[in-house]
Amino acid sequence: MKLLYTLSLTLLLSVNVFGQKNEKLSPRDKALIEQYKNEYKKKNYKKFEGKITVTDTQVQFDDKFFYYDKADKITALLLKEGLLYPQLFTDYQMRKFLDETTDKTQKRFLKLQKDPRAGFDVNNVRLSNAAEISSLSSNPKTKIIKLTYKDSKLGNTSISYLIELTNKNAVKDTALEDFIKGSELTYLLQQRLD
Repeated sequence: MKLLYTLSLTLLLSVNVFGQKNEKLSPRDKALIEQYKNEYKKKNYKKFEGKITVTDTQVQFDDKFFYYDKADKITALLLKEGLLYPQLFTDYQMRKFLDETTDKTQKRFLKLQKDPRAGFDVNNVRLSNAAEISSLSSNPKTKIIKLTYKDSKLGNTSISYLIELTNKNAVKDTALEDFIKGSELTYLLQQRLD
């Protein structure tokens, strides 16, 4: 009887060990994924067309900078390929403000400024922690990547972004590095901050 009890207890405890492992998502990530599912609209973004200068931990796009971790190969490749760049984030944040703000006074004030983009200017920002979220994309020609955006002007706050990359030539076994090199950015989503 003792042997039967020990065997059943061992079997019960080992079920979790041999079960399928899923990536654990934080509540913040779950909210971002839900936002993605609700707001998805495919759009084609252009690659950066200016001069890109790469050093160990920073990438310069004309006169704007993005910083990254040397160990974060995905972020480094996204920046080097010109898929993500400061001017893209500036335009995205301005468009997001215009689409979502209901305060007419703020919109009028924005139109009165000489350079309305200046208030949304993205420069000297750190991108990090890029990771593919494979559970969101079953199509081998698309990949969804989550990354963290940290602007020193915002203090200690970090913002999550989801991006969708599309590579028309990709197949199921295409390595992520090769996938990124042949891809285009087709979706960009900033985590809702409310």
